[in-house]
Amino acid sequence: DRMRKWRSKALWAIVAVFVATVAFGNMPMLRMATTTSTDNTGLLDYLAPEFTKDTGIELQWVAVGTGKALELGKNCDVDVLLVHAPASEKQYVADGYGVNRRQLMYNDFVIIGPKDDPGAVRGMTVAGALKTLGEKGIPFASRGDNSGTHKKELELWQHANMAPEKEAWYIQTGQGMINTINIAAERNAYTMTDRGTFIKYADNHEGNPPLVVLVEGDATLFNQYSALAVNPSRCDNVKYDLALKFIDWMASPRAQELIGDFRLLDQPLFTPNAGK
Repeated sequence: DRMRKWRSKALWAIVAVFVATVAFGNMPMLRMATTTSTDNTGLLDYLAPEFTKDTGIELQWVAVGTGKALELGKNCDVDVLLVHAPASEKQYVADGYGVNRRQLMYNDFVIIGPKDDPGAVRGMTVAGALKTLGEKGIPFASRGDNSGTHKKELELWQHANMAPEKEAWYIQTGQGMINTINIAAERNAYTMTDRGTFIKYADNHEGNPPLVVLVEGDATLFNQYSALAVNPSRCDNVKYDLALKFIDWMASPRAQELIGDFRLLDQPLFTPNAGK
């Protein structure tokens, strides 16, 4: 029921945006579902005008967790997806919901926590850090929203042989990344975020954020973003031609350069890797 409520809310939001755009001009319009990190960081606000300039296509997007984004594609509510949960995306393609998946860029996940590091996990491996936090019962905030970040976080707890969902110290926010980081800061808790969103959060605090990066660099923390088109043979209403133009544009040398040049606090938020 909650899911249905969310869906109708999200869809009305999408419909409202789309209606406003149609009223605004006669440009062809592409509907995209994406993750909170591409939106929260400002990346899409930076890329969308360039995409329109180059292609004459207006881009409208709704930012939700990857699980919900895939669901919007499954329901034929959007034309294209920009997401970061490779295993789920590959399954989605195998199940016939998506086509033309192409990798575009990456960043990495980091575990952040209070500067004084009450769990004493600074510099540990991810598995070591999570095990330590769990054994000490130190508060940890999880998005708990089936997003790409949440899926990865659950996988990492599993690797650490921990199942924290029912523990009192484990805070499930059911919210996006920036809100979850803010809740973690209020509760003196740790959380896991993609680095792009962390840099945006640090920038919001003029480079001196309450939470800092304590665990990073494990190969398991690699965070790949890809685009995929909604399968037109399942959804008569999708604009498959526009979806392909967007995917091709995102993988083009010009867009890849724009992605690489997108920086805050003099740090890149995403690294382009379409050709790899």
